[in-house]
Amino acid sequence: MRVVVTRPEGQEEELVRSLVALRHDVVSCPLIAVEPLGGEPVDVSGYDWVVVTSVNGARELRRRLRGTPTRVAAIGAATAEAFGGADLVPRVSTQEGLLAELPRPAGRVLFAGAEGARRLLVDELGADFVPLYRTRELRPGSFPEADLVVLASASAARAYGRLGVDTPAVSIGPQTTEAARAAGVEVVREAPTHDVPGLVAAIGSAACSSPS
Repeated sequence: MRVVVTRPEGQEEELVRSLVALRHDVVSCPLIAVEPLGGEPVDVSGYDWVVVTSVNGARELRRRLRGTPTRVAAIGAATAEAFGGADLVPRVSTQEGLLAELPRPAGRVLFAGAEGARRLLVDELGADFVPLYRTRELRPGSFPEADLVVLASASAARAYGRLGVDTPAVSIGPQTTEAARAAGVEVVREAPTHDVPGLVAAIGSAACSSPS
């Protein structure tokens, strides 16, 4: 099966290696770029919880961190790993899933994430928000022909939808699936876990069900 990976440059290697090991024909075509916002330190002193919701946010916060977090909540095991560990990783890798498992009262909360991130955590917890990076959509001159495209973020889903390509997609999770379908993309599988192993499993399932 020919698979297009759309993750940002430099963040696709693990997924590409995993798919190549399973003998898929893999093409990398980034649809978003990640741009850090500033470089000033982020002081986490005085917060009861620090929340990170993406690998990019976790890496940026770790790079700019000042002080030691009291407790850290991360959406997804890969996000927790990128930060260096977390006290809470919810079973459902969404902001709703985190809210369902976060002890209450949560106290003073800092949410560090992408510019334009969903405001659910901020609104529900009265959290402070610091934008650490932005995502910029890319439009390739041409899109590779393939059997399947991998969408690992809502931003990539929206960028893919704007291309008007009809290759079906595998999505990393519910927010990405929602964004893809809203953009007119056919999503044939959603990853059972919102990480690289989950994407690989979803791609394998799609490959097994496709006509030979």
